[in-house]
Amino acid sequence: MRIAFMGTPDFAVQTLAELVAAGHEVVAVYSQPPAPRGRGQELKPSPVHAFADSLGLTVRTPASMKAPEEIAAFQALDLDAAVIVAYGQILLKEVLDAPRLGCFNLHASLLPRWRGAAPIQRAIMAGDDVTGVQVMHMSEGLDEGPVLLSETVRIGPLDTSGSLHERLAAVGAHLAPRALAAVERGAAIETDQPLEGITYAKKIKPAEARIDWSLPAEQVDCHIRGLSPFPGAWFEVAGDRGPVRVKALLSRTEPASGAPGEVLDDQLLIACGDGAVRLLRAQREGKSAQETDLFVRGLPLAIGTRLS
Repeated sequence: MRIAFMGTPDFAVQTLAELVAAGHEVVAVYSQPPAPRGRGQELKPSPVHAFADSLGLTVRTPASMKAPEEIAAFQALDLDAAVIVAYGQILLKEVLDAPRLGCFNLHASLLPRWRGAAPIQRAIMAGDDVTGVQVMHMSEGLDEGPVLLSETVRIGPLDTSGSLHERLAAVGAHLAPRALAAVERGAAIETDQPLEGITYAKKIKPAEARIDWSLPAEQVDCHIRGLSPFPGAWFEVAGDRGPVRVKALLSRTEPASGAPGEVLDDQLLIACGDGAVRLLRAQREGKSAQETDLFVRGLPLAIGTRLS
């Protein structure tokens, strides 16, 4: 089919690759404009933009798809369908109605749970046991369209948003071409989302990242893993030159007790409001991420130290 692809982060790259491999004519790739990245804050293209360039595909990076000229340009593409994966912009009805068969969104949750911007992080932070990827026929409402295809993925006790991201991206990359094939044959079955169980995955705010050791260990563990690797749940420990910020990147719960934030052994077992978490990977500010045994060699934390 003659399609456009709209996506921005790494999560969307595999899907674009699979659509190209399936033989679809990708006449345009839309992605967010280049943004400052890295220490030098140099303007760099998004992962989807860079990948599309490597394939010689036409890339468009409008600041807003609500601009009349951008809507007209999209309508002029004469598309059969459009596939959207974490594009990062709201699409108006004029855009959604432009392709002959519609616009189809790949979303990383089991709708209607976790509609919105951060479904992978929010699923882990909430302690969900399962999540998934779904292809929906887009409507004007936020992630409210009927679902065509769905795959369930279990969330393991050591999953982070990073590891779950990789699994969901791979599953979704295969799901999107299957959905388009069904649409092309006229065999797609669209199922309306349930009216019960609706939750919203709000964008992660920096203020959420600080660890609250007074919470139960299960919640602290989910918080750590849900925000790993980015933005990273963090705490502070007193240092000779002031507080040292540390990101906790992987953890597990263990049965132990102490004052919230108290270091209980020399391998980063930390007391919570109920139970304890053992930090398995951590990152000192300005340093690389390290497994616990290496981390404590560089920043040993004495038993009884209180983390804040």
